[in-house]
Amino acid sequence: MTSTDPSFSPAASVDPMPDRPSLSLSPLIALSLGYFLVMLDVTVVNVAVPAVRASLAAGSSDLQWIVDGYSAFFAGLLLVGGGLGDRFGHRALFLAGLGIFAAASAGCALAPSAGALIAARLVQGAGAALLVPASLALLRAAYPDRAQRAQAVGRWGLVSAVAFGAGPAVGGLLVAGVGWRAVFWVNLPVAAVAALLTLRHVPAPGPGARPGRADPAGLLLGVLGLLGVAGALNEAGPAGWSSPQVLLLFAGGAVCLAAFVVVELRLEKRAATRPEGRRPLLPPSLFREAGLTATNLIGLLLSFGYYGLLFVAALYFQQEQGLGALGTGFALLPSVCMGFLAAPLSSRLTARSGPYVPMAGALLLGSAGFLGWLAAGPDTPYPVLLFALMATGLATPVTVVAATVAVMEASPADKAGTASAVFHVSRQVGSAMGVALFGTLVGGEGGPAGGLHVSAVIAAAAFLLASGLAAVAGPRTGVARSA
Repeated sequence: MTSTDPSFSPAASVDPMPDRPSLSLSPLIALSLGYFLVMLDVTVVNVAVPAVRASLAAGSSDLQWIVDGYSAFFAGLLLVGGGLGDRFGHRALFLAGLGIFAAASAGCALAPSAGALIAARLVQGAGAALLVPASLALLRAAYPDRAQRAQAVGRWGLVSAVAFGAGPAVGGLLVAGVGWRAVFWVNLPVAAVAALLTLRHVPAPGPGARPGRADPAGLLLGVLGLLGVAGALNEAGPAGWSSPQVLLLFAGGAVCLAAFVVVELRLEKRAATRPEGRRPLLPPSLFREAGLTATNLIGLLLSFGYYGLLFVAALYFQQEQGLGALGTGFALLPSVCMGFLAAPLSSRLTARSGPYVPMAGALLLGSAGFLGWLAAGPDTPYPVLLFALMATGLATPVTVVAATVAVMEASPADKAGTASAVFHVSRQVGSAMGVALFGTLVGGEGGPAGGLHVSAVIAAAAFLLASGLAAVAGPRTGVARSA
């Protein structure tokens, strides 16, 4: 019996395979709680928007940044978080990220104005950018056995899926029962427990190669480039794709990212002959690994399709079906709660066949599921939409867990934080692109239902392309299967 067997129990007293010990849960719980906070705060604020508007007299632009500014800073600073973790230690960065996130959450709860709330949300995003890459790097170090690592990532992915899906329901309950400030106060005890468990049960990985000197030019260009692109995508929905501020942000972000690539290529070439000199923040050699490159593209397409469509589906349930915020959250539960089944399923499949086979199959299922939204109309009975909700809800966490394993297996140990950061950047940018594009389609002449149909076809095509990438990348990576 292995840890991938359905009957396997971590508490089993007898293990016929002494070289594969039972899964230690304490490090997993500590690291999962940190990621839980990050994912919960992506969606929990959405249902608090009307209460925030009334309490702080926030305008539409303020509300846009209260909701999306967090994700923009999270995406923009992820490379910094990954690089700092690789240089100074992932355990220290994880704890620092938790502390910053908790302090910013208190700032959000105490915010006297919309501007103060926006500032605190941006700091929340910075804290998230520190702790997420460190979380994955620490997970890799805590579970060196490949099958156990797949199982641990499956449970880690389950926690994130539950947090993301529970956000609207938890937010609705807190806003209705206590008030919108409780949406942020709830983060503090969770962060405290995560920090305590980390100090007691998560070992710091051993020291890697000497990191060399910092890369301030790459850091500045990378942050400005990613923030420019993320900010443009956030503004594209309300302001329009052709608005001057959106075009300016896109252009500025593109120029900074192009300059970032030039600087990193030059630094990596120079570091080969001068190890004591500056090292690139994102070594371009990482992208010579076929698995990492393919998985990052898959992550972008996955988030583009799923989170973009989820955003449109929420608008459809509210504007076409007449549901409130809490009712919409519960209507989406069949999709987001599929993580309870998908995460352990994906970890077992990944441990047995490698990560790319589950990815390819799940993405095909998700592509078919998106087409189920073509049946949606103003009077469509809810059961008709269950296939679309459940198929995409199952496909996405299966792919996320398998893709996370693929990133950890393909990345060098001393660059695990950076590789994790790049993967999360891809997903965040994909999500922002999907929400911006599909949100524009919903606002067109066809209304929510017409925009939903067009968005569903685009999302299905994105998943189909990602499935093809996974099918091609698998044989090329040569990832060994577990015994």
